[in-house]
Amino acid sequence: MNFQQLRIIRETVRRNFNLTEVGNALFTSQSGVSKHIKDLEDELGVELFVRKGKRLLGLTDPGKDLLVLVERMLHDARNIKTLAEQYSQRDVGQLTVAATHTQARYALPRVIAEFKKAFLRVHLKLHQGSPQEIVDLLLEGEADIGIATEAVAGHPELAAFDFYHWHHALVVPAGHALLTAARPSLEAIAEYPVITYHEGFTGRAGIDRVFAEAGLVPDVVMSALDADVIKTYVELELGIGIVASMAFHPKRDEGLVMIDCQHLFPLNTTHIAIRRGHYLRGFAYRFIELCAPALNEARVRAVSDPGARREEDL
Repeated sequence: MNFQQLRIIRETVRRNFNLTEVGNALFTSQSGVSKHIKDLEDELGVELFVRKGKRLLGLTDPGKDLLVLVERMLHDARNIKTLAEQYSQRDVGQLTVAATHTQARYALPRVIAEFKKAFLRVHLKLHQGSPQEIVDLLLEGEADIGIATEAVAGHPELAAFDFYHWHHALVVPAGHALLTAARPSLEAIAEYPVITYHEGFTGRAGIDRVFAEAGLVPDVVMSALDADVIKTYVELELGIGIVASMAFHPKRDEGLVMIDCQHLFPLNTTHIAIRRGHYLRGFAYRFIELCAPALNEARVRAVSDPGARREEDL
């Protein structure tokens, strides 16, 4: 068994058993892919794939069990390479951070600026995506750190830590009628067209839940992935906006006013997540600590890789 065979097993599943796509991804031919699969099955003495003629339709039970080991072995191989780089090039390398637009736009600029000053030779790659895309990138080893409010916490293969807490707030044009009330009610908000986040982004589920529990159905006339778009259409007076409070800045958002709604909407928590067992370079731990000073390397490792902690304590 060799690593090319392992990669072929993984890519075959990821690419829905299309051997042409597998060959293109791994820079080999379809016939070469088929030969590697056949050689591995002959070596192991079991069939790994369900077949119909020459087509692969799925994994057999042994194939499913093997896939778990393949993912682990390839992940460990990446860890070994990263470990070597940690000692041979301590402050040189790449850090990939996956974050939602809201986090990339409002929570991370200060952190990234400080990080780049400290690690001039580290290439920082910032990937923006949905919460589920962030989970997938972490699990596939394509991202070192994920930052999101949804999806990352509670996943069994991820270790998630609190980054910061926040509430939703209203943004309305200056002079709007809602500004006459010190604490607007849900009923008052529901009288106006609402512009807010897409489902699955930036605490939208909590917004929907609050209205549903009050027996109200807000008129959501527009939804967007990020607060900048929401505020743009609020400025055009197409509706009132419900955004994350940190997305509002009085100087940048002239013409708009933010209304505190902590009395209406629940507390949200944005999380920093890493894959359990994923070896991180020292500068990755420093990035996490810049986000949340309480999350030093020892604390993060104790949660994400408790086995490593026990060995150090011996």
